Amino acid sequence: MTRTPLDHPFPIPPDAGTTLEVAPGIHWLRMALPFALDHINLWLLEDGDGWAIVDTGVNDEATRAAWVTVLAGKRVTKLICTHFHPDHMGLAGWLAQRHQVPLTATLGEWSFGRMLTLDVGDDYHANQVEHYRRAGYGEDLLAGVRQRSGAYGTRVAPLPASISDIRDGSRIIIGGRLWQVVEGRGHSPQHACLWCAEAGVLISGDQVLPRISPIVGVWPQQPDDDPLRDFLTSLDTLKQLPDDALVLPSHGLPFLGLHARCDDLIRHHETRLTQLLEAATEPTTALDLAHVLFRRALDPQQLGFAMGETLAHANCLIERGLLKRDLKDGVWLYVRME
Repeated sequence: MTRTPLDHPFPIPPDAGTTLEVAPGIHWLRMALPFALDHINLWLLEDGDGWAIVDTGVNDEATRAAWVTVLAGKRVTKLICTHFHPDHMGLAGWLAQRHQVPLTATLGEWSFGRMLTLDVGDDYHANQVEHYRRAGYGEDLLAGVRQRSGAYGTRVAPLPASISDIRDGSRIIIGGRLWQVVEGRGHSPQHACLWCAEAGVLISGDQVLPRISPIVGVWPQQPDDDPLRDFLTSLDTLKQLPDDALVLPSHGLPFLGLHARCDDLIRHHETRLTQLLEAATEPTTALDLAHVLFRRALDPQQLGFAMGETLAHANCLIERGLLKRDLKDGVWLYVRME
């Protein structure tokens, strides 16, 4: 992806188990992740005599132990999660119960996470397999789908049974300052970014990252969804915020240059749309198109993410009237419209 050079005012992350103040009353905490993307940035906001937490890290013993150390002697006043993915909401239930504080999240994120932890019936697994069969997976790849199906619940502590609901435009007072929710879509159902005009700070979660694009994918629950349209629209919305905002992303370094970064992401996905369209001169499976967009070697989990991204770009082209999808022998075939 072509990247406009960004200004990184804090080029060195805080050491494990320590925090770094990046703006008055706003502290950066980094936790390890057991993935290729090996870290997540979490944010602690001073709130009177306590801290408001933004995002949690994954549900594993190392992350729990790190939280025990960081929060020793501290009062937790709020627990906010930007979205339902395990690295963001993985310990929400544990922290909420341990510190007797409600989870604050959008309804779309909490309910999707709850659904994935509870929906483990045979029809759920069958739908997963059928989705990837339509995408062009053979039996060897489908065996991996069966093995991984329903894994979300194993990656998160049980999510709370209720939430303090927020949505686009919601106002949260933390430390006497107003934070406003700016909803993003495409990466997840109802991603909550947090904007504080007084501090000039945007907690962007995964919606805007400094080096990579977040995954924008189509998943088995919504095979005809157009999340890429939603993602591009959300980037235009975020560009209405001041360009000199200090952006605090969930991965990578804090940065200045919000508008340029949004423009880079838009160009990146428009380029991918063109690549996919040029590859579909003859009826082509989604699996074959995925190998056009992602030319490096992919393990089965990475291929699943690549497939979600490929289907998102294909669905966007269908909605634009540029691509056609037909079902033949149980497999989707895509071809450019004449």
